[in-house]
Amino acid sequence: MIGALVALVVAGVATWWFVLRDTAPPKARVDAVTANAPAGAESRSSPDGTWSVKAADSVFVGYRIQELFAAATVKRTAAGRTPKVMGTMSVAGRTIPSAQIAADLTGLTSDQARRDSAIRERGLETARFPDATFTLTAPITLPSTPVKGTSYRVTATGDLALHGVTRSVQVALEAKWNGSTIAVAGSTPIVLSDYGMAAIKLPGFVETDDRGTMELQLLFVPA
Repeated sequence: MIGALVALVVAGVATWWFVLRDTAPPKARVDAVTANAPAGAESRSSPDGTWSVKAADSVFVGYRIQELFAAATVKRTAAGRTPKVMGTMSVAGRTIPSAQIAADLTGLTSDQARRDSAIRERGLETARFPDATFTLTAPITLPSTPVKGTSYRVTATGDLALHGVTRSVQVALEAKWNGSTIAVAGSTPIVLSDYGMAAIKLPGFVETDDRGTMELQLLFVPA
């Protein structure tokens, strides 16, 4: 009897540790962007001009969604990120008149290889729809002329192309100009059905929520 109870406890702990334990990384934030400028880059006196995304360990576009276990009685946050991001942004005084970001979703990885494999054929279906893009459709106006080292919170309105569908979205962003770099982080909610996606379901085990979040951390350097 005691042996059976011990085995049950061990099995429960193992299930929590390997399956149910929430291991999602922190949400995107501007201070988490590693502001490493290219070798030889000089600090600018103004952010005016064109900037491009620079690859870095802290740069990503990704998703965050709830996974539901045991008939939705247990929830865990799932997060996947791809470092394969390209893009440009222009700055003119207090205005960001244009920006475009493209992410290669085939690079999405999380802490679960089975999850990464599943989204290739289900949900995001990255094998069929490998790319996602965001294109700014309305200029962003900052509350004041950018000051080096100061964070600004803004909303970017643009077209998000995802899973073969393009819809207008608003992305809540925080940005910080550090002289030779601009760090940007933010997120926007995503309803799966808006993009022709269905929640992933494994009957009797796990299913995803019907909505999630797209998040990003970007580092821009002079183009």
